[in-house]
Amino acid sequence: MQRLYDFLRRHPTGVDCFWALVLLGISLVSLAAPQSRSEGTDSTALLLLFTVPLCLVIALRQRMPEKMLLLALALGAGQLVLDVPQLPADFAFLVIVYTVAATGARWASRTALAVGLCAAPLAQLRWADGTLGIGANIAITVFQAVPFALAWVLGDSIRVRRAYFAQLEERAARLEKEREAQAKVAVAAERARIARELHDVVAHNVSVMVVQADGAAYVLDAAPDQAKKALETISSTGRQALAEMRRLLGVLRTGEHQEAGEYVPQPDVQQIEDLVEQCRSSGLPVDFKVEGTPRELPSGVELTAYRIVQEALTNTRKHGGPNAGASVRLVYFDDGLGLLIEDDGKGAPHELYEEGGFDGQGHGMIGMRERVGMVGGTLDAGPRPGGGFRISALLPLKPAH
Repeated sequence: MQRLYDFLRRHPTGVDCFWALVLLGISLVSLAAPQSRSEGTDSTALLLLFTVPLCLVIALRQRMPEKMLLLALALGAGQLVLDVPQLPADFAFLVIVYTVAATGARWASRTALAVGLCAAPLAQLRWADGTLGIGANIAITVFQAVPFALAWVLGDSIRVRRAYFAQLEERAARLEKEREAQAKVAVAAERARIARELHDVVAHNVSVMVVQADGAAYVLDAAPDQAKKALETISSTGRQALAEMRRLLGVLRTGEHQEAGEYVPQPDVQQIEDLVEQCRSSGLPVDFKVEGTPRELPSGVELTAYRIVQEALTNTRKHGGPNAGASVRLVYFDDGLGLLIEDDGKGAPHELYEEGGFDGQGHGMIGMRERVGMVGGTLDAGPRPGGGFRISALLPLKPAH
């Protein structure tokens, strides 16, 4: 049954042609009746001249509704002028009124309504029954006009319903596209966030481990105690890196282990001093100062400040040279937190902080700018006039709108 229904929906013109043939058959049977034959050949030919085109109106009503409406109007006018009595095929007038109201142009719909309401009074005037009184003729006129009005109302309601469902489908498709776009943006943002975290954790801790390993290999025979201390630093740095990696991977899981307290919390401003001490123990002289009154900051600002200092000190260790030193300044303002990280080394290559890196380099500066942008802050990075490198950031307490 469903297949038959789908087939009929795919072939509306074929269905209309079937009903047109049915109407034509009924009309031919009516013309073949004895009272019709008695009227003569000319009368029968005239009736066929109107019957066949009216059946054609049924067959092609959905393919060309406006044209079929005009054809029906011409046939109706011809019936009035030539005094052709009412035919079974006149049912096509009701059908075309419904069709243009449902699918035709607005002018055709309005025309069909107006002509349909006028058809009954005109027919009653043309073929009035003199044996009936005025009241009876008026009642017959109203009774004949009602089907045209109902056909138009039904067709117009179908038009409104189709337009409503089309609007719903369009809105659903638009929402689906917006959902897909938002999902892609969210995935890209999450990938960028994970990439920043991985870079900050891995780059900083591994660079400390590499420096300590090189130092331990250099003094292994001459100063075993220093080599042992360097190995201990490597061990503690590795554990710290693992802890941060486990915390980062934990946020990608269901959160079961986080509830058990397995992962360490996000780094904050208070841990910057521990970060500085770690860098000092790895051989990088760092001068650390805090200005203003320390206070609790939004978690996003805290993490951004920590990662900026971490990345800046990592870059000093990587690009500053063997005798480089650094300074870190934290300044608490009324409406934000200022960061100033400077070193007196030879500085990073130009493409790392200006062009965003090449061949996989420079992602630290990219991540730094992304972090600052996420909290609505500003970042300035570049070489110092007297040599070395300088990073300045201002992180507002309230996000930018």
